[in-house]
Formats: sequence, C-alpha cells, structure tokens
Amino acid sequence: MNDNYDLGDLRKKPKRKNSRTKGNTFERQVAKLLNDRFNTLEFSRSPGSGAFASTHTLPDHLKIYGDLISPQKFKFCIECKKGYNNQNLYSLYNYSADIWKFIAQSEKDAGKCGLLPMVIFKQDRQPILAIVPESVHVVENIKYIEIHNTSKKYRVYLFTELLTCWDSMWFDL
Repeated sequence: MNDNYDLGDLRKKPKRKNSRTKGNTFERQVAKLLNDRFNTLEFSRSPGSGAFASTHTLPDHLKIYGDLISPQKFKFCIECKKGYNNQNLYSLYNYSADIWKFIAQSEKDAGKCGLLPMVIFKQDRQPILAIVPESVHVVENIKYIEIHNTSKKYRVYLFTELLTCWDSMWFDL
C-alpha cells in the first residue's frame, strides 16, 4: 500500500525578514518599552533613522541624532541594533568587529547632540542588552559586564534591568 501524502508545504522555510524591517520593528519595540516605563508617548522612532540621515543634508535645527526621538532632559542618544548574530564574546577582542562600530557610531552621534551614548542591542532569541559608558552612574545594584577598547570602558546591562533604575539615571531632573 502506497501513502500519497504531499509533504511539500511542511518543508517550507519561514520567510526571511529583511534587515531594515527588522531594525525598524526593533526601534519601535524599544520606544514602546521606554514609553511604558516612563508613562509617556514621547519616545518614537526617528524619521531620519537609518541611511536617510547619512544620505541627505538637513539644516542643523532639523537634525535628529540617534535612532529614537526622546523627551526633553533625557540623558541618552540611543542607537538600536537588531540581529548581527555573528557577534559573540570573542568579537569583543576584535576592535574592528561590528559591536565596536555600533559603540563608535553611538559615541559620534551623542557627541554631536551633547548626550550620553547608549547602544541597545538584541540578537535573535536573546535578551536585549544596553551598552553605556562606565561613567553612567547606576545607583541600583545591577549585574553588568565591563568591556573596554584601547581608550574607553563600557558596561553591558540587561536592558530590562536597566529600566528598573531611578528616573534620575535617565533624565536630568
């Protein structure tokens, strides 16, 4: 007796999300987490996020730095990165790895607008991480990993734990 089953539909791989869509979705997710935490609607994805800012010239009064628009007195310029599953612990030893490029990009944007840099980074099926300069004062006793390149030190936190910090860590009050 022959079975006549068509298994073709069972073997289809899920459709791949393109990296731009994945990044935009992650930026909206981070904005929502921040809006929920601070009971506001002022965090949103920057309209100039991604390649637009580097391919168009805007007057200074219209420039937005980082991936998120944030409320007044918010201390951080946020750079969101999603994916990059090839980055791992060993990438920290390679100063030309993407993770260090993300930090450099965040430092550059933060310097332009006079804020502190923060990289919010998530790999597939992993928790969200936040990377901030060592100088950021976190009062709460939260676990972190300290990393450094040749000139600066940074701390890597679980983003959900960092969200539990007092408002004074996030805002100039």
